[in-house]
Amino acid sequence: MKASAFASAIAAIGAVTASPTPTEQEPPTKRASFPTVTVSGNAFWAGKERFYIRGIDYQPGGSSVNLDPLADTDICMRDIANFKDLGINTVRVYAVDNSLNHDQCMKALQDANIYLVLDVNNPKYSINRGQPGPSYNAKYLQSVFATVEMFAQYPNTLAFFSGNEVINDDKDTDKSAPYVKAVTRDMKNYINSRGLRKIPVGYSAADVAKNRMQTAMYMNCGTDDMRSDFFAFNDYSWCNSDFQVSGWDQKVKNFTDYGLPIFLSEYGCIKNRPRKFEEIGAMMSKEMTGVYSGGLMYEYSYEANEYGIVKLSDVKAKTVSKMDEFAAFKSILSASPAPTGSGGAATTTHAVNCPTSEAVWQVNPSLVPEMPSQAQKYMKDGAGKGPGFDVSGDGSQNAADSGTATASVTGGQASPTGKGSGSKGSDNAAPAALGPLDRSPFIITAVALFFTLFGTLLL
Repeated sequence: MKASAFASAIAAIGAVTASPTPTEQEPPTKRASFPTVTVSGNAFWAGKERFYIRGIDYQPGGSSVNLDPLADTDICMRDIANFKDLGINTVRVYAVDNSLNHDQCMKALQDANIYLVLDVNNPKYSINRGQPGPSYNAKYLQSVFATVEMFAQYPNTLAFFSGNEVINDDKDTDKSAPYVKAVTRDMKNYINSRGLRKIPVGYSAADVAKNRMQTAMYMNCGTDDMRSDFFAFNDYSWCNSDFQVSGWDQKVKNFTDYGLPIFLSEYGCIKNRPRKFEEIGAMMSKEMTGVYSGGLMYEYSYEANEYGIVKLSDVKAKTVSKMDEFAAFKSILSASPAPTGSGGAATTTHAVNCPTSEAVWQVNPSLVPEMPSQAQKYMKDGAGKGPGFDVSGDGSQNAADSGTATASVTGGQASPTGKGSGSKGSDNAAPAALGPLDRSPFIITAVALFFTLFGTLLL
């Protein structure tokens, strides 16, 4: 009997350290009746309801203009009226000025039941894909943390992007992947250390065929503090075609059992116009909802790249001109409602194995830059006021003298728990110890072994 029980104890250890753990939806925030969005399994949830991202990318003036649409109430109020007309539930904003106030626009979005997916970088404060090492520094992280702290107060902040297309099809940009992973880790640790609401943190990837899967797997491998809470990518392969011709059927297959929520951070090919946006129907169908959680159409305003659905005579014009594709987008959203129930979502979240190094993926799967020691003070004291767009300044990309990484830390092996943002918890995240090692599997294992052996001795 004792030998049998001891064997059971050893088996229990294997189960704890190798099996995925079910995750539960976090309760809505206690700060407001507005339901916050959390991650559970491989899906987003608003309270107890499955949440699908049915939104639009929002950067009036285009990427070349340093404009924060959420700090100018005239601009945001003008456009929120159109967002309500479209029937969307999410907007993505690519850059905000973290030295300005955003209360009015964020409240107006909340009143319209619209959530925000926010990029924490801007042109002056971001990782330089050509020289990522020096640009990952304390001055940069101060700006990132200031943005996180500012927007964590709003219940309709849905998610943060730690980076956007840092890894692309240019030569050697895959070498920047460990720095993106480090930023994701630092943001998650900052949220925990500061006791902020556990807003999901992830990456918006370029759809680069040669390393698409390596990027995805890398962002979901290693210890829980280093893993993304979701993965998103920009996909323009559906050009008024269909599920098979676009290749989306294979992408669904490739990401089945990925272990995290997935959504499209940009979609909307313009090769065949007018766009019909029929991909929305596919995203809301049973062919995709078990793996994907919707997407963001690129984009709201018609800029030099010709993707928009409204025209602005001036970025601050009081009115906009709605194009024919505005009506088409609105119509397909109405005709393709979000399904009820779980939509086939998985009930567990899990990590994957890190991709191995190869010609198209020049990344050591084990090493991630250590956070600059000079940034450690922000974890305790907060980041303070952000530098904003710093239009006339030097920004952070060449500010290695502010403190940069001097060593790498191990990324560890795939973790079975997936407790990064999907585990049940209170409104405020408990402070977490910094560093790559997640001790929870060992603690659980020790407890399981103790009670099993204790029971054996009583036999």
